[in-house]
Amino acid sequence: MAKLDQQALHREMTAWRHDLHAHPEFGFEEKRTSAFVAEKLRAFGLEVAEGIGGTGVVGTLTRGSGNRAIALRADMDALRIAEQGTMAYRSQTPGTMHACGHDGHTSMLLGAAKLLAAEGGFDGTVRFIFQPAEEWGRGALAMLDDGLLERFPFEEIFGLHNMPGLPIGHFETRVGPIMSAEDNFEIVLKGVGGHAARPHAGQETLVAACALVVNLQTIVSRRLSPADIGVVSVTELITDGTRNALPGLARILGDARSFRPEVSAAIEKEMRRIAEGTAQA
Repeated sequence: MAKLDQQALHREMTAWRHDLHAHPEFGFEEKRTSAFVAEKLRAFGLEVAEGIGGTGVVGTLTRGSGNRAIALRADMDALRIAEQGTMAYRSQTPGTMHACGHDGHTSMLLGAAKLLAAEGGFDGTVRFIFQPAEEWGRGALAMLDDGLLERFPFEEIFGLHNMPGLPIGHFETRVGPIMSAEDNFEIVLKGVGGHAARPHAGQETLVAACALVVNLQTIVSRRLSPADIGVVSVTELITDGTRNALPGLARILGDARSFRPEVSAAIEKEMRRIAEGTAQA
C-alpha cells in the first residue's frame, strides 16, 4: 500500500473543512454535505451507501480476510446561528453556521477514510458513518431505525469531538463517559396580562419567570450531591408583552446536562417542584 504525503493530506482536509464551513446545512437538510462526503469516499475506493436515516452516509472499507468490523463516526449538521466571522470561508448560508465544529468532524473522518484506504494496516472491515441531525438529537435514531446495525454490522464504534483549548496534536479520553447527556426543557407560565401602569389588575408572568430562572440555579448548588455533576442552563425567556403591556404568557427554555439517569430524573423532579411553587406564589 502507498504511503500518503501527510502534509498534503493535512492541506486537503483543511480545504474540505473550509468548503463545508462555507456551506453549512441544518439537520436532515445536509444534501450538499452528504453528496460531498459520498463523492470523496467513492474517490478513495470505498463502497458507499447514501440516504441512511434521511441524509446519512455510510462508507465501507475492507482489507484482508478478517471477519470483524468496527465503525468510525462523525456528524455533519450545522446550527441555526448567524455567523459573525469575517474569514474568507465564513458561512454563505444566512442564519446557519458550523458553530459546533461538525465541519471539522466530517473532514477528520474523510481524512481517516483516505488514509486507511491508501495505507491499509488492518485486517477486516471499517465502517465510516456520517450522521445527520446530531444537534437536535434525531439523526442517530433515524439511522438506527433505517437498519444501520443490520445493514452495516460492526462490533465497536468510535468518534471524536473537537475541543478548543487542547494543545494541537493532543487528545483526551477516559474510562466511562466523557461528555454529558442533554435534556431540553420548556416551562410555560400562564397568567393575566395588562397595562404596565396597572400591574395590580392582573397576574403578569414576567416577574414570576425571572424569579423562576434564578431559583432553577439552586437545583445544582443545593439539591444535587456535590459528588454528582449537573448543569441547568436557561437559554431563552420569551413573553407576549410589549413596551407598555405586561405579559400574560412566559416561556422559559433551556438545557440540562448530566452523566447519570438518576441525576437527570432528580433535576426534572426539582424543576417541577420549583415551577409549581412559583405558580402557587
